[in-house]
Amino acid sequence: MTASEIVVLNFSEIRRRSIKVWELIPQESLSWRPDEKALTVIEMIRHVLEGEHLFHTIVKNRGNLGEFKSPWGDAPLVSVENELALAQPHRADFIEMIRGFSESDFSEVKIVRSEKGQIKGLGDYLNRIAYHESVHMGQMLDYLRTAGVERALIWD
Repeated sequence: MTASEIVVLNFSEIRRRSIKVWELIPQESLSWRPDEKALTVIEMIRHVLEGEHLFHTIVKNRGNLGEFKSPWGDAPLVSVENELALAQPHRADFIEMIRGFSESDFSEVKIVRSEKGQIKGLGDYLNRIAYHESVHMGQMLDYLRTAGVERALIWD
């Protein structure tokens, strides 16, 4: 497998497991949150999906977020299916971008986030993007356990 194939496989497996969990959440549980300062279940799902698009923009621009305007805008939080549909074209573009990287790009391309004092290699930065979704999946599983909601088995 090439480096890009491995990275795409990792992103695909993480998202497959996220969707497996998200699709099992009852509609009436989407507005649940553990406390007033926390995101609701559906807000966390949007955060993950929208965050990936934000990270995609950062990678495309090699670190410069520029005048980022979220395509989600003020779209209402309706359902998991709606959130996934909104994200689908952006996800496809993101995965296509990854497939287009050469083997050397993963070590030679730098993502420079001057506002954060960060300079990361492309491979490192892509792993951090995947980690973001994984961390939120752990939070989601805790949310669902605390709320008494059935959780999908993700360790298949």
